[in-house]
Amino acid sequence: MSGRDYYEVLGVGRTASREEIKAAYRKLAVKYHPDRNPGDAKAEESFKEAATAYAVLSDADKRARYDRFGQAGLGEQPFSGFDSSVFGDFADILGNIFGFEGFFGGGRRRGGPERGSDLRTSIAIAFAEMAAGVERVLTVPREESCEACAGSGLAPGAKAETCRSCGGRGQVRVSQGFFTMVRPCPDCGGGGQVISNPCPECRGAGRVERRRQLKVTVPAGIEDGTRLRLVGEGEAGVRGGPTGDLYVVVRVEPHELFVRNGADLHLEQEISAFRAALGAELEVPTLGGAEKLKVPAGAQPGDAVILRGKGLPRLQRSGKGDLVVHLKVTVPRKLTAKQRELIQAVVAEEGDRPGVFRRVRDLIEGSG
Repeated sequence: MSGRDYYEVLGVGRTASREEIKAAYRKLAVKYHPDRNPGDAKAEESFKEAATAYAVLSDADKRARYDRFGQAGLGEQPFSGFDSSVFGDFADILGNIFGFEGFFGGGRRRGGPERGSDLRTSIAIAFAEMAAGVERVLTVPREESCEACAGSGLAPGAKAETCRSCGGRGQVRVSQGFFTMVRPCPDCGGGGQVISNPCPECRGAGRVERRRQLKVTVPAGIEDGTRLRLVGEGEAGVRGGPTGDLYVVVRVEPHELFVRNGADLHLEQEISAFRAALGAELEVPTLGGAEKLKVPAGAQPGDAVILRGKGLPRLQRSGKGDLVVHLKVTVPRKLTAKQRELIQAVVAEEGDRPGVFRRVRDLIEGSG
């Protein structure tokens, strides 16, 4: 899938209403539907691209995230494909009333090729694996074309017969009150032909279940919940139709120290009030090991110090995010006699002028 702007894909402005977005998508869906463009790979890709754009812009939450962060805010790859349920809006509205089910993908048309079903699975990876990228091997059960009959469903030397119920059309008309609706033929399943001598391997289905091992590459920096699309790794099509796709949802386990925000990592680090006042060099954890962090003198509680380039890889971009260290300034509950003497001397010299040492004095005296 391309990385084009979703508003550009549908040909609408960024302030378009939901109805305008729906109308634009319907127009493109009709224009590029595979049934109107058999064998046209470019039309099929445009059809899927429009569906992906509609799936995002028709959802208020997804649209808000997209408007703010672009495709990165969706937690999905630009090539993550589309959800076939997006087409259900128009199949229900137009197909069920006017008999256009096949046109919108809701029925089987005249024994022609049918695209195989998409499959969905999920994997869980550790935070460190997400940061570095990882490969996983999946075992996927799926329907594949029967090798014994080459997907025809026929026994060797047998031929399919024209369905007598529908005359080979694959559809029958059903009257309900004032309406006459078109439905797939129940005897041939919409294929227009019946098999009296089926293949013994697949029993006439043309497909058999197989378990395949597939390798999936998870890119570094991927967001939790991202769908990866493996083109052509879904179920086999029917009567020579194209194979569906496999969608792999990636779940990233949380880290015990770091909190993620895009490519940036956030970390809370304790520092004593005295070291914060004087400035200090701390050793803080990063994904690549411990790093030195310089804290400027006079640092306040909640201040943040940034280590550039110590975050996560930027997906589909060069470079890395940052590590943002949030300082948690702490005051000791107990002091030695010498520490108390030194602090009292500083406080006496400080007087009533506001400053970090005055706050330290108040906290110490308040704690008794």
